[in-house]
Amino acid sequence: MTFLHKNKILLYFFLFLLGLISSFSLPPYNFFFLNFFSYPFFLWILLFYSKNKIKSFNLGWMFGFGYFISNLYWITNSLTFEEIFKPLIPFALILIPLLLGLFYGLSSLVFSILNPKKNLLSILILGTSLSIFEFTRSFIFGGFPWNLISFSFVSYLELIQLLSITGTYAFNSIIILFFLLPATLFLTSKKKTKISIFSFSLFIIFANYFWGSSNLKNYELVEKKDLGFTIKIISPKININRYFQNENPSEFILELINISEPNTSNETIFILPEGILSSIYFEDLKKFKTLFSNNFSNKHKIILGMNMYENQKIYNSLLVLDNQLDILDKYYKNKLVPFGEFLPFEKFFHKLGLKKITQGYQSFTPDNHRNLIKLNNFTFIPLICYEVIYSGRINKNEKNYDFILNISEDGWFGNSIGPYQHFYHSIFRSIEEGKAVIRSSNNGISAFINPKGQVINSILTTEKGFIEIKSFKKSYKTIFSSYGNKIFFYFLSIYISLIFFFKIREN
Repeated sequence: MTFLHKNKILLYFFLFLLGLISSFSLPPYNFFFLNFFSYPFFLWILLFYSKNKIKSFNLGWMFGFGYFISNLYWITNSLTFEEIFKPLIPFALILIPLLLGLFYGLSSLVFSILNPKKNLLSILILGTSLSIFEFTRSFIFGGFPWNLISFSFVSYLELIQLLSITGTYAFNSIIILFFLLPATLFLTSKKKTKISIFSFSLFIIFANYFWGSSNLKNYELVEKKDLGFTIKIISPKININRYFQNENPSEFILELINISEPNTSNETIFILPEGILSSIYFEDLKKFKTLFSNNFSNKHKIILGMNMYENQKIYNSLLVLDNQLDILDKYYKNKLVPFGEFLPFEKFFHKLGLKKITQGYQSFTPDNHRNLIKLNNFTFIPLICYEVIYSGRINKNEKNYDFILNISEDGWFGNSIGPYQHFYHSIFRSIEEGKAVIRSSNNGISAFINPKGQVINSILTTEKGFIEIKSFKKSYKTIFSSYGNKIFFYFLSIYISLIFFFKIREN
């Protein structure tokens, strides 16, 4: 520590490196055990500099910068499709992680302000501070709750069944404290205290594991119900570069029909990805009506992502169509991707010659309605692309439904870890809401996930084809689906009360 103290650059680089190490605990790597090293070291260094508020902020900022630059580098791939954006790649690569790293810096600053001593209370203070600011970044300026550290456990279904009670943010607060626990080794010299803490922690972990395991086994006993029709999840793998080459839309449509393999005598719902014909608007699609009517029957319904132009506004939409291309139902995307689908401060950026990253010059318009879609006596809640990452904010009407329907275009992520990270958010939503997820993605992972987060079937980013669903196990109502993010604030009130109690006791 003395060596790091004498060399400021090396100190900041070490914090950057700790954040970098933590990022490999996330999907698709899932080396969660790395956090038992990085988080306690992070706390140890913050304690050493806790009286210097500016340095504490900078140390946290560097940790966050290292964490995000490693797991969000794929964002720059979206800037490679048009020449106008390529000069912005270095800025996006550095600035976005720097901005997100600020939340770790603010967590460290609050930690410093509370002036913790080198004792066990410091674990609770840092854990609570990080939890608050991770929640804050999920909501402020539209929110970006991507890659919370709790996703380290997405592959361990027995452990994350707790999401059905706590939701993502409360679970995230527990996981942060869990990763900080090894700091007990250097924060107290009392063997009895260490043994008690580790024994209690192990008890909680194993109790949660066996409860989750029992939960999964009980769900295996639930009988499957026949849908009475077939759902086909289509995963086309159409290279996103083709949309910029003015290729004839009929080529895309024929390709989609060929992959879908429609059988005119079977009642089927075909689910295609977001923006699969993004080079045209829905009104233009009607020119190809014959292709649909000749290949699909009146027993078929087609769900696909299309651009809609209404009242001089453009909407990223999910449409339910019959084989004559009549609209049976529709949903307009609520949460748009900044810079991807709309330009903040649009007039200013237009003067600089910039536009949104997706095709076209005009920004999309967000809608504020998310009504359930009813098909064949089943109800679906529609989500387009990254709307699935928002914990506790997907069911605005609070009405019961059967499936979460998520369509996405993950080609913007390129051949990176981005599509995997996006996919694993769907697993968290299925467990939180107690609903099966039907996910159709172009250039991403398409899948059918049951209400316990188990992937029943999937098509990887390197493949194309379809998944057939003819039966399913019933969904159920979870505690989290009833109370939502209020549960996080219940946990937060407990943490803060404990901090005040031990602070008073200290004094």
